[in-house]
Amino acid sequence: MDSKKITVAIGLVIGVISALLVKFGNPANMGFCIACFIRDTAGALGLHRAQPVQYIRPEIIGLVLGSCIAAIGGKEFQARGGSAPMTRFVLGFFVMVGALMFLGCPFRMVLRLAGGDLNAVMGLAGFFIGILAGVFFLNKGYTLKRSYRLPIAEGTIMPAVQIVLLVLLVAAPAFIFFSGNFPDVKGPGKAHAAIIISLCAGLVVGYLCQKSRFCMAGGFRDFILFKETRLLLGFAAIFAAALAVNIFIGKFKLGFEAQPVAHTDFLWNFLGMALVGLASVLLGGCPLRQLILSGEGSTDSAITALGLLVGSAFCHNFGLASSAAGATFNGKAAVVIGIIVTAAIGFANCAENKEA
Repeated sequence: MDSKKITVAIGLVIGVISALLVKFGNPANMGFCIACFIRDTAGALGLHRAQPVQYIRPEIIGLVLGSCIAAIGGKEFQARGGSAPMTRFVLGFFVMVGALMFLGCPFRMVLRLAGGDLNAVMGLAGFFIGILAGVFFLNKGYTLKRSYRLPIAEGTIMPAVQIVLLVLLVAAPAFIFFSGNFPDVKGPGKAHAAIIISLCAGLVVGYLCQKSRFCMAGGFRDFILFKETRLLLGFAAIFAAALAVNIFIGKFKLGFEAQPVAHTDFLWNFLGMALVGLASVLLGGCPLRQLILSGEGSTDSAITALGLLVGSAFCHNFGLASSAAGATFNGKAAVVIGIIVTAAIGFANCAENKEA
């Protein structure tokens, strides 16, 4: 019970921070979004040229570094990896395909609900169905095998990359693509809190998530398998706190139409998040959890994050990402392919199929 109370308290803090980031300048219903912020960072580095979504997001930097600080302080930092890295890259790639179909990761899905966006209900339903499919594979003995201890330098690469990105953002902005450099362009890349506010928010949330092991996919998975509710209670607390703050600051808008950075295509909201849920279970954690693990020294999660980064660039370079106008044909095809490939990975890595 004490563990659950602590998790709920942490969730309340994270929910308040997430909603206040919107007050300080982040896009509406996007205090945090791992998928969207990695996409923006990919654009800032020139990996895609979608001008409305180009900005190095300090929140991502803070999440990784906050996790690293917490892990070192708790003597939990350990370089490890080698568990099916290419498979993890592919799964991370398709997590991003599904997330950019829905226009948000599981974290943003909760924040969209807290902002009154009812389109996220279909995303939540799809996410749950995807997790059920993932649990099916777990019950069949799915595994990507164990990871191995690595030299400490391997585990420090991901945090070091974040420091480099922070230096680029602060000291060398001329080398980066920014949505703000295009006066006639509108989009979420132009909406952001001050760097110091975003970075501090990321550091705090990264630290708290490392300590609490927050993971929405893990929350549903644990509830289905073990009837364990701790992580789900944490995300319920994020929702409740963000909802309360949104109402207080006038950022709550209930409905389906004209929601910020969202579309009303129910089927593809559902299928996009179903892909995210399935792939997240097969990876052992949602995008937020992958960043937190990468801060703890996991190169497997760092490879997954690289898959997310490449996936985001691919989505915008080849017209897979949705917009307020809805899903694209290319995006729909990519989601269907992603579900097929991800399910194939699940079947191929079940114990009975490996033995065969």
